[in-house]
Amino acid sequence: MESINKNDFVEIKFSGYSDGKVFDSNVGEDLKKLNPEAKPSQTIVIVGQGMIVPGLDKSLEGKEVGKDYEVKLTAKEGFGERDRNLVKIIPLKAFTEKNVYPQIGMVFAMDNYLVKILAVSGARVTADFNNPLAGKDLVYKIKIVRKVEDIKEKTEFLFNSFLRMVPEFEIKEDIIVKGPRQLEVFVHGFKDKFKELLGKDLKFEVKEEEKKPEKIDSKVEAKESETKSE
Repeated sequence: MESINKNDFVEIKFSGYSDGKVFDSNVGEDLKKLNPEAKPSQTIVIVGQGMIVPGLDKSLEGKEVGKDYEVKLTAKEGFGERDRNLVKIIPLKAFTEKNVYPQIGMVFAMDNYLVKILAVSGARVTADFNNPLAGKDLVYKIKIVRKVEDIKEKTEFLFNSFLRMVPEFEIKEDIIVKGPRQLEVFVHGFKDKFKELLGKDLKFEVKEEEKKPEKIDSKVEAKESETKSE
């Protein structure tokens, strides 16, 4: 069986457990425990590039395609230990000004964090900005479905990861991206990563705009109209 190395692109099936309960999954049966309406999606990661929790990422190296594994992670290997500095006292006004009325146990997004309300006392709110899984040991059941080999699929995945879109491109000796001039700065910003992961240089070409039809000179147009009327 083929084993996995750092920087390999792999498709995985996984379910993550905390205290015996599923907290994340792309396996249909487990995903329905989280949301009956959710549908499993394809998950591709690049091994060793920090796209998943550190311990799970590291554990993929040396694993074999097609085998089922159970990976146990300490809190440090997962979402980290709890940080007391991330438990903050915030004026109630900071919430109500945004039409948010905090209650104990409420969880919502705030300043790019998932925040849990621990207490509401008078005009003060105690909010926990730690990841809900911080401080918890985790268990992952995982299978590497396949190793991605197709260069086009890898390239599209990288563009989606870095740019959140796939520009027009072609693969020759290099990967050549075609598009408007303003795209060039973004493309060049990731060229080193493309070289590292795909072994190809990333180059950019300005895409020529379709030629617009030339305007007919108004004097010539008027002259032609006179000629036809005679």
